[in-house]
Amino acid sequence: MSDATHGLQLRSLIKASGELEISLLDVPTPEPGPDEVVVRVEATPINPSDLGLLTGAADLSTLKASGTKSHPVITAKVPEAGMRAMAGRLDQSMPVGNEGGGVVVKTGSSDAAKALMGKTVGMIGGAMYAQYRCLKLSECLVLPDGTTPAEGASCFVNPLTSLGMTETMRREGHTALIHTAAASNLGQMLNKICLKDGIALVNIVRSAEQAEILRKIGAKHVVDSTSANFMDELIAALVATDATIAFDAIGGGKLAGQILAAMEAAINKSGKHGYSRYGSSVHKQVYIYGSLDTRPTEITRSFGMAWGVGGWLLFPFLMKIGQADGQRLRQRVVDELKTTFASTYTKVVSLAEALDPANIAAYAKRATGEKFLINPNKDM
Repeated sequence: MSDATHGLQLRSLIKASGELEISLLDVPTPEPGPDEVVVRVEATPINPSDLGLLTGAADLSTLKASGTKSHPVITAKVPEAGMRAMAGRLDQSMPVGNEGGGVVVKTGSSDAAKALMGKTVGMIGGAMYAQYRCLKLSECLVLPDGTTPAEGASCFVNPLTSLGMTETMRREGHTALIHTAAASNLGQMLNKICLKDGIALVNIVRSAEQAEILRKIGAKHVVDSTSANFMDELIAALVATDATIAFDAIGGGKLAGQILAAMEAAINKSGKHGYSRYGSSVHKQVYIYGSLDTRPTEITRSFGMAWGVGGWLLFPFLMKIGQADGQRLRQRVVDELKTTFASTYTKVVSLAEALDPANIAAYAKRATGEKFLINPNKDM
């Protein structure tokens, strides 16, 4: 049994010997400082960005379970090739979980902190796969009355990432955008934002089933990368939308280069820009923000010289735009939490159940439409 002074926390450890170990530790909860609060965590999602820290480069076919029902221990081998990427975290027991939702059970001495006592909040700040978290006020988002911790658990990463994409589009002078792996939870949010804001969006998916998911929520331009006519269909969608910026969750393989080539072909088809042997002067940009395909990114240059490929991550973006604009985006999330930014989950598990090998295998697949939620205080 836990109380606010201590509780279970999930830890991921990659040993220099080449083994992943995931376990639950009983850890003390720090006393909150003046502008801090202690939150009882009641909901925290398993996002793709969490899996990278949770399981690292481990070979999950080698998974083994031991320990007890309340304190299970999971181990797996990390291939030698994967160990190079893990060099910076070897032999460090690391807490996991980017965001969550819960109830404030203890506060610091400041009036602002005391005002949060008993409030339901959304949280960011890492180490969320835990029964209690001590957080700065700036890491908490007070949720509207009647909102459950589960409804607020995913109010940071996916909502702010999808809003960040449209904000980046505007700031960099583009008028429409492209998104890959577009049937994801994040992709569906991005569609809702674009429909609401009148932004043309080209969705690239990897199956007919995924295309259908998006069409059902009103997506106008959906292209299946497994189609025999993929490039022609993509170019047609880009002619219709004038999209010249893409956010790519795939990362590896040829897709980023194909998008740039399709952008150039669409610009040339439009006839708005004269011929130049250097290609069109319209800047074409692909931002890679995920690694669903871990192979190298292949770029076959066929699109002139006005182009760029770079990386994009939420937290550097929020630092770049500053506190006032970041707060504006957060406020929109709160205002539309049960509509535009609503998340759905296929399974709710306790901390111990999160370490069940069958559950690990399920969420490690990163399947579209399957999203797990951990309730660290379930069964407690």
